[in-house]
Amino acid sequence: MGHKYTFSGIFSESELRPQEEVLAVMRKKKSLYIGIPNENSFQENRVALVPSSVSTLIANGHRVVVEKGAGERSNYADQEYSEAGADIAYDAKKVYEADVILMVAPPSMEEIEYFKPNQIIISPIHLPSITADFLNKLKQKRVIALAWEYIKDQVGSFPLVRAISEMAGVSAILTAAELLTNTRGGQGILLGGVTGVPPSKVVILGAGVVAEYATRTALGLGADVRIFDDNIHKMMRLQHLVGRRLFTSSINAKILEKELSDADVVIGAIHSASGRAPVVVSEEMVSGMKAGAVIIDVSIDQGGCFGTSRMTSHDKPTFREYGVVHYCVPNIASKISQTASSAVSNILTPILQKAESAGSIEQLIYDSPGLRHGVYAYKGCLTNEYLGERFQIKTTGLDLLLTSNL
Repeated sequence: MGHKYTFSGIFSESELRPQEEVLAVMRKKKSLYIGIPNENSFQENRVALVPSSVSTLIANGHRVVVEKGAGERSNYADQEYSEAGADIAYDAKKVYEADVILMVAPPSMEEIEYFKPNQIIISPIHLPSITADFLNKLKQKRVIALAWEYIKDQVGSFPLVRAISEMAGVSAILTAAELLTNTRGGQGILLGGVTGVPPSKVVILGAGVVAEYATRTALGLGADVRIFDDNIHKMMRLQHLVGRRLFTSSINAKILEKELSDADVVIGAIHSASGRAPVVVSEEMVSGMKAGAVIIDVSIDQGGCFGTSRMTSHDKPTFREYGVVHYCVPNIASKISQTASSAVSNILTPILQKAESAGSIEQLIYDSPGLRHGVYAYKGCLTNEYLGERFQIKTTGLDLLLTSNL
């Protein structure tokens, strides 16, 4: 016979009592107060949120304030924003009272004056325009600043960069085609050529999204396209997406210099994940290009990938160096402001909606590695290592700062 055991002998009295069940506590949803200022720098025509997105956010309990005239250059009237439920502010200071500020151009030093501690700023940064004074001013204001260029999604891609890159790829080829004409000071070349006339030659640096859409557009016009990138998988992917074999090469200085020497158009489309775009075309290489050739440096918002590049504006978009026309406008998509505004708005709106579920954008930053990657200034500290090294400003790890604020 085996031994008999009673439950009372195995468990203590306290262990036999009903126990409380531990359940995950749902975060309380919190509405956001979002401000959309009128863009006053870089000849910016876009707006961060279009009326349809504002309507969606308002319906979910958020508050949106839009500065008077903010959407006019994208053909969105103040009345459309008002009918969507937004407040129309006639004074910029009212907009900057919001907790979240969305911009499509980097804030100016004057606009930074309006910022307040713990405010969240989401905007591009345009590396060539950044100064140490700019970064120190942001630190003084103790805001949380996120850069479009560095925000990632769940799969590790850059959604805002991708959206702008699609438009920039198409616009770059169309812009180059115009710059080759006599009316724009070019050699009178039709991009792509015609029957009986050899096609023009387009060299594209990089094999990412800009390159994909630039290649599609150039091939559609009949141009001869050459692609350079050090990522073999990207070049394989591009050929697969385009659906045809293309001239591709790693960035070999001798091969690149040879191809540049008789190129009609060169598109710079190299993106850096966290810092400056690498310079892959030296000044000497540019000097060897033929007179009247066109350079479109789409990478200029990250410093540019040509040794001769310097940032220009829509007011004066081009300059000549060694007889080569340079187009180095950082916000090239501003030329197609309505399309660009809709694309940007479609990406920012879901981020704002996720922030509601998380409880706040700051909590979403803590939860989301991709959004965290976009933060370059956090409550008085610079967190981007590249910017810190470039301007000799001390940086602090964002993970440490977030943990200390729990």
